[in-house]
Amino acid sequence: MATKIPVTVITGFLGSGKTSLIRHLLQNNQGRRIAVLVNEFGELGIDGELLKSCQICPEDSDDGSNIFELTNGCLCCTVQEEFYPTMQQLLKRRDSIDCIVIETSGLALPKPLIKAFRWQEIRTGATVDAVITVVDCAAVAAGTFASNPEAVAKQRQADDSLEHETPLQELFEDQLACADLVILNKTDLVDADAKAKVEELVKQELPRVVKIVESDRGQLDPSILLGFQAAVEDDLDSRPSHHDTEEDHDHDEEITSTHVILDRAFDPEKLQQQLQQIVNQQEIYRIKGFVVVPNKPMRLVMQGVGTRFDKFYDRPWQPEEARQTRLVFIGRDLKSAEIESQLVAL
Repeated sequence: MATKIPVTVITGFLGSGKTSLIRHLLQNNQGRRIAVLVNEFGELGIDGELLKSCQICPEDSDDGSNIFELTNGCLCCTVQEEFYPTMQQLLKRRDSIDCIVIETSGLALPKPLIKAFRWQEIRTGATVDAVITVVDCAAVAAGTFASNPEAVAKQRQADDSLEHETPLQELFEDQLACADLVILNKTDLVDADAKAKVEELVKQELPRVVKIVESDRGQLDPSILLGFQAAVEDDLDSRPSHHDTEEDHDHDEEITSTHVILDRAFDPEKLQQQLQQIVNQQEIYRIKGFVVVPNKPMRLVMQGVGTRFDKFYDRPWQPEEARQTRLVFIGRDLKSAEIESQLVAL
């Protein structure tokens, strides 16, 4: 009987940098055979495609499944509601897998996923090595999860019974409370004072002593991310959650996703300006997708958190694929028709 496959769960709010972290891990796997499961929020699999583009990935899946082979010996799986059967497929290949990395949806609580590793069919073949929570330092510094972190901290010290939390802040806190490692990402976007305040805010939400490391675009050595041997599924009592007394928990139902697919190219700067205007008009947390650029053979990746955008070319357009601009929007009470009309008019 092969030993249990160690599983690393990567959690963190929308746009914190989870996909970039895993992409760097795959590109620098140091000979490890890594299987990656991506659980995305939304219908278009943008994150899964970004991970597969780190190496040349064949278009056809393995035996008709959602498991894709990467040329470096790694695997990439896209999971919507099919976590259990996908894990069963991977466990059948346990002799050829060194570890599994699961990227959760940015709106997901980590504990319900970890509880699945208590199921007999899974726990005999896999164990949760660690939960890693990625924090967008710049977003937290800007007050994404607490409009005034210092004021909230003072209120809590004065009266522990006070409730000053939003659903998003609760999600942020639950993701931190479950962590074995916290990564402060995008620290290059804030000054030393802001970074120190974010780190202090994070420490207040950690129920145990947990190491905090800084990262620039997720570029960390694999040895920092793997090999914790925490067996998290057997240690959930030390990881409190706002939702421990609930039978089940879904993300905020008012938070939805929509997508736009257009058979046309865009000037990247003009598109970014239009997207920033849309963000100012609606409550949008995350924008991500691929853009066709005039006279460019490469596919442009466009990502946004609030009004802050990042873009890069990830790979050439393939001869057989449609050159379409595909963007996913995640936010509250989205007006899909308005988003599409503003992009069509650009």
